[in-house]
Amino acid sequence: MEDWDKKPLIVQSDKTLLLEVDHPAFEEVRNIISRFAELEKSPEYLHTYRVTPLSLWNAAATKMKSEEIINALYKYSKYPVPQIVNSEIAMQLNRYGKIKLQRDESGNLVLVSDDINYIKEIIRNKRVNEFIEGPKDKNTVYVKPDFRGHIKQALIRIGYPVEDLAGYDKGNDYKFNLLEKSKTGKEFTIRDYQRKSIDAFYAGGSLEGGSGVIVLPCGAGKTIVGIGTMSAVGSQTLILVTNTLSIRQWKAELLDKTTITEEDIGEYSGDKKEIRPITIATYNILTHRKRKGGEFTHFHLFSSNNWGLIIYDEVHLLPAPVFRMTSELQAKRRLGLTATLVREDGLEEDVFSLIGPKKYDVPWKELEKKSWIAEASCVEVRVPMRSLMRGLYSVADDREKFRLSSENPEKSRVVGTLLHKHHGQQILIIGQYLEQLHKIASRYNLPLITGKTPLDERDKLYRQFRKKEITALVVSKVANFSIDLPDASIAIQISGTFGSRQEEAQRLGRVLRPKDNDNTAIFYSVITSESNEERFSHNRQLFLTEQGYEYYIYSYDQFRERFGSYINVVKRIKLAEKEKNELAGVEA
Repeated sequence: MEDWDKKPLIVQSDKTLLLEVDHPAFEEVRNIISRFAELEKSPEYLHTYRVTPLSLWNAAATKMKSEEIINALYKYSKYPVPQIVNSEIAMQLNRYGKIKLQRDESGNLVLVSDDINYIKEIIRNKRVNEFIEGPKDKNTVYVKPDFRGHIKQALIRIGYPVEDLAGYDKGNDYKFNLLEKSKTGKEFTIRDYQRKSIDAFYAGGSLEGGSGVIVLPCGAGKTIVGIGTMSAVGSQTLILVTNTLSIRQWKAELLDKTTITEEDIGEYSGDKKEIRPITIATYNILTHRKRKGGEFTHFHLFSSNNWGLIIYDEVHLLPAPVFRMTSELQAKRRLGLTATLVREDGLEEDVFSLIGPKKYDVPWKELEKKSWIAEASCVEVRVPMRSLMRGLYSVADDREKFRLSSENPEKSRVVGTLLHKHHGQQILIIGQYLEQLHKIASRYNLPLITGKTPLDERDKLYRQFRKKEITALVVSKVANFSIDLPDASIAIQISGTFGSRQEEAQRLGRVLRPKDNDNTAIFYSVITSESNEERFSHNRQLFLTEQGYEYYIYSYDQFRERFGSYINVVKRIKLAEKEKNELAGVEA
């Protein structure tokens, strides 16, 4: 690795990083640079990352130093690292924590910086000015008491991430214990990476802890991290989740693994309005209003109790109105849980400033190697479009083209093939369009779950699926979020939401929970060849590529010829991986 031309990385002055996929050190380098750069493109041979201010601030929040990042670039870069990149990295990491939000000796909220030029700029800036009351001294500015969140939002938008050390309200006490053996009879321990997540967030109760985001893959036990954090904080807690089913799953986990009693857990949803020491509410109920543009009916929930901790489950889906309320809750400890920091609305900076920076994440493949999550393979099967539909497609607008290619009837044949190949496995068929899902379910006589399926019916079908009384389910996008299907080993994605990277992460997560016997899983994505669905699928794959997964792409005919059974699929994929790695080693 001493010669420049034998190294895998090219660092460019526009702060993009090009990484050679076939290089023997690819995985090692990817794991390092993904901590401080964002993956933008992932074609077969050269992946493109971009170093951004936000990616560097998140790195700084996880205690990465500029020297560590710059040294890694020099170690692996094929050519000299442009000086402008070094300067940008040093400047942005230095900016995190350069401005601190804290309390003075009288308890006033103040912004403090050792650099008086920062203070001068803050005072002059119109975006920030409305939230401050004027200077205390040359290094300190008074902040209006009710605008702790607002000023952090304003400052990050002009390039100044604030380190919030203003402290937190203790909230009402609520102590409970974690069980050594769950009530279902299984041994229960918090895994090492879960403990590290909790410790990184809580920081021993110091001012440096108490707000931030934990990034872990689906199936890695983010709920356990939430429960462990609740135990560490020891106060009454509000948990915000994506849907009513998630409420019940959180409640079941709390009752199974802690000494919390059922009487102390409240459900706040469309069905019930209970406020108890531990209250679990849906985002939907919080954003409900009686008329468009009216007041949010249930925002009083945030102030209805003296919460000491607020947990935002699937924080990447946090609705914009809840951000607004969160900006006024900065004195509460706030924990975000997610599999991905990617937001389709571009509000990653608001997550950073209002929930908190990334405090901990771990590469998915690292957890896979330790068998904490299933070993997954990703396969894309491309189907043709018949001539009649091709004619309709050619004259359609972009949105209709996407729908036509997504609902291509040829996909049904692939589903049939995969159901046959994986007979006896637990299979999820996931899609976006209800008519398409109804046709698949009808053709193969499978149960279907959509947003209109009553909760009791959903619970029944999920229970039957877990018990292996049914081995295949057709599900709409309701399956994207917080659904506990621990025994699913095959996912077949037949349509999705344009190029949603977060959706791809969630859907893969449906099969990542560890399996008792064969700890492997396959995530199929069925798309229409030579259509705009191909383009969107590339974007969807970005997130999985960033986590170290590789897509194997076949036409339908190729797939039928190469794979004869479930065992063959897994073995042949592993053989292809081995051959590729051996070839890369020879070339190096």
